[in-house]
Amino acid sequence: MRFLIPVALLASVACGQIADSADAVVAGIPVNYTEAKAGTYSLPDPLKLNDGQRVRNAKTWFERRRPEIRKLIEENWFGRSPGRPPEMTFDVFEPGTPAFDGRAIRRQVAIYFTKDRTGEKMDLLLYLPAHATGPVPMFLNMSFSANNLAVADPNVKAGRRWDRQTRTQVAATAAPVAAAALPPRPEAAANRAPRGLRVEQFLAAGIGIATFNKDDLAPDFVESEGLGVKALYLKPGQTKPADDEWGAIAAWAWGASRALDYFETDKEVDARRVAIHGVSRLGKTALWTGASDERFAMVIASCSGEGGAAIARRNYGETLAHMAAPTRYPYQFAGNYAKYARKVREWPVDANLLLAMIAPRPLLLQTGNTDKWSDPYGEFLAAVAAEPVYKLLGGKGLGTTRFPAAGEPILHDLGYLMHDGGHGTAPADFDIYIKFMKMHLRK
Repeated sequence: MRFLIPVALLASVACGQIADSADAVVAGIPVNYTEAKAGTYSLPDPLKLNDGQRVRNAKTWFERRRPEIRKLIEENWFGRSPGRPPEMTFDVFEPGTPAFDGRAIRRQVAIYFTKDRTGEKMDLLLYLPAHATGPVPMFLNMSFSANNLAVADPNVKAGRRWDRQTRTQVAATAAPVAAAALPPRPEAAANRAPRGLRVEQFLAAGIGIATFNKDDLAPDFVESEGLGVKALYLKPGQTKPADDEWGAIAAWAWGASRALDYFETDKEVDARRVAIHGVSRLGKTALWTGASDERFAMVIASCSGEGGAAIARRNYGETLAHMAAPTRYPYQFAGNYAKYARKVREWPVDANLLLAMIAPRPLLLQTGNTDKWSDPYGEFLAAVAAEPVYKLLGGKGLGTTRFPAAGEPILHDLGYLMHDGGHGTAPADFDIYIKFMKMHLRK
């Protein structure tokens, strides 16, 4: 069943749109970069129950409507995931070592998902401010590379990566830097952050920072549906999850929840003040992490685009058809997602519902004005359409229908940050991240 709100409600957002450019073709599918050809559409209404009744209070939202939306998104987008493994254990193999010239305490943790510790596991790397006087808030980053390649610290344990040719995990001892590990894009990708997490910048603000490698949870290539942690949950005779079960994004998000499980055991971490962050496909992952696990206090999603914060019903930049094309990224989603590749207007969900699931917790959408492939304007429109839920729950939405220019951040509970440049994070974006965390994660 579909729940519709007229797109006319968003018509006043038109000022300040991204400049048009020439069309393209990706995976044999046309790509539109002209706003006038983006089409008209109606969006599913986050405040209308399946039976047609309106949601008028927080109780109805949390007890009835939010579970309805979650079920729709699980079945038709990211897929259902299992809960916490009953036999999961934490091995804090480096309890605390001074790092970054004494400004940080480094901690390394192996998270084992099975009792015998011979199966899948993930490595979690933490840096805590050395002179903190109590539990600190955390910026949890999801990385495209192993922990030893994600930070400028030679004393981090070498991790693993998936090899596409052998379909096995191998040692991650060489080179892919974080920016280079991002997927190739149809247009130039500018302003990506330099190699390594900006550890010292967060420490100086009194914020801890942690990271893990998505490859510890699931590989990132076609026909990998039955590999990684998903293999632990396959039924006899099953070679891949069912069409309504988890894809790679949900597996990566599941790993973020396991990191938070560890934080809840660490007395130096304030597990009630954890922000989850990811870029590109990991920006999509950050959104689903925050939507599916309400323990996360904040979501910061960078350039999540199609399959993330951008409205799928818009014919602009990457589309659902591009995402689900057999040679591209269908493995990242539930099998049912690809069924809507050619009939997106029949999809029972869209990005506004995903963003609404995070309300009223703080959410910052970060993007770049030349990253047209990711449709920055479509992300803004989704945030506008999610605002009624933030208002219902006592939060503050964007508070405007005017598309802001690059360098004009909106930092309400529902925030939007667009830099002047392309896909990924610019160094100055991290200043805004820290400001956003300080604003909204007060003790």
